Amino acid sequence: MASNLPGSVRQFGVALRALLFFTVVLGLAYPLVMTGVAQAVFNDNANGSIVQVDGKDVASGLIGQAYTMDSGKKDADGNAIMVADPKWFQTRPSAVDYDAMGSAGSNYGPNNADLLAAIEERKQAVAELEGVDPSQVPPDAVTASGSGLDPNISPAYAALQVDRVARERGLDVAKVQELVTENTEGRTLGFLGEPRVNVVTLNNALAALS
Repeated sequence: MASNLPGSVRQFGVALRALLFFTVVLGLAYPLVMTGVAQAVFNDNANGSIVQVDGKDVASGLIGQAYTMDSGKKDADGNAIMVADPKWFQTRPSAVDYDAMGSAGSNYGPNNADLLAAIEERKQAVAELEGVDPSQVPPDAVTASGSGLDPNISPAYAALQVDRVARERGLDVAKVQELVTENTEGRTLGFLGEPRVNVVTLNNALAALS
């Protein structure tokens, strides 16, 4: 039986039904299914890779932190000058001071005079902290990541810090190296990226051990 409704009204009805259908399927069912799968299969990642100490959320394994202490000196503005705390593994530099509110690199080119000066200054500081020649300092110890939030360092940089951390904490070098190994991740899917050590989870394990 033919409909007596005007064509525009029938089209509106079709559009309304389509809207309701896709709202339910794509706006409700799909997000709920994806959330359920994420919670079941990738629970830690889906919830922000939260690091806990004594049952309290203290960090995220996805965002780096600066492990520093007060040097006892102040800058020209009267602010305390912070230096690397030798009791902790150190992260790579950050263009945003690991502020999770923002993510950015310095955008300096390889020939930028300010960047070259900063790299040289950082290299000398790391060499002094670790008691090695500046030529032994890995590149990631003196350059920031593109995001400025990367919690990972190279196994080479982690290895450079093992003796110092063990000495400062009075721990066996082999035990500290074991913690580094436990917090080392391989290449993603076996071929993407490079092996890396998560400094946040490593220092959390170090604190628990101490």
